[in-house]
Amino acid sequence: MINFPNAKINIGLNITERRADGYHNLETIFYPIQIKDALEVIEAGELSFEASGLGIPGRVEDNLCIKGYHLLKKDFDLPPVKIHLHKHIPIGAGLGGGSSDAAFFIRLMNDKFRLGLTVDQMQTYARRLGADCAFFIENKPVFAFEKGDEFETIKLDLSGYAIVLVMPDIHISTSEAYSGVKPAPVRQSLYDLIYEPIEDWKKLIKNDFEENIFRNHSAVRGVKAALYEAGAIYASMSGSGASVFGIFRQTPDLSALEAGNQIFYNV
Repeated sequence: MINFPNAKINIGLNITERRADGYHNLETIFYPIQIKDALEVIEAGELSFEASGLGIPGRVEDNLCIKGYHLLKKDFDLPPVKIHLHKHIPIGAGLGGGSSDAAFFIRLMNDKFRLGLTVDQMQTYARRLGADCAFFIENKPVFAFEKGDEFETIKLDLSGYAIVLVMPDIHISTSEAYSGVKPAPVRQSLYDLIYEPIEDWKKLIKNDFEENIFRNHSAVRGVKAALYEAGAIYASMSGSGASVFGIFRQTPDLSALEAGNQIFYNV
């Protein structure tokens, strides 16, 4: 059985406070986009994991799909499986690719082995694998809060716009991203701001990671500026990674950004 885990972008991201458990409370808008990995699971004589496409750093046993298998195995009599992941979503980009793979793995295992898990139950498993994993279970636009693992559904449809994602050849670790953040309460929640006209988002909606990352990585700052110069209605870094997206009324000419950047059109 095979499915296709997709990426997400963050429209706005406010770090509101540091938690006692070491995490941060935040608020953001998760919006799914159509940059996808491919995930296949087949029954096998022993549990195994293999990958193709983009290189995946770290040990195999630390991969979230493997962790997801062991999590489900505690509660269900599962046979060994062979997992193949073809990686296409850029890594370290703030696009949630690893989290999506984990959530789609849970969904695939639920379907393949008829586990009978509800959406809430799958989200509970996903939350144990990562803060934003649970979003990809339902995979629809949400206002996310607390650690980014609690959601309220929102009505947001950007299908009438051209969304372009630019990925510079830069990897930004989560620890680097958080090192320059100063948590602060918000004056007006993204839950309300997202319903303002999209033309006003530029002055209303921000990503708290940008200030420090732009200071340390001029290339990322330059991409955002170039997107606005190309006519973007709104542009922002996504999450804590290096990718920057722009929302346009029609597909722009970004040939000036092709050198040194990976560009995904109409995502």
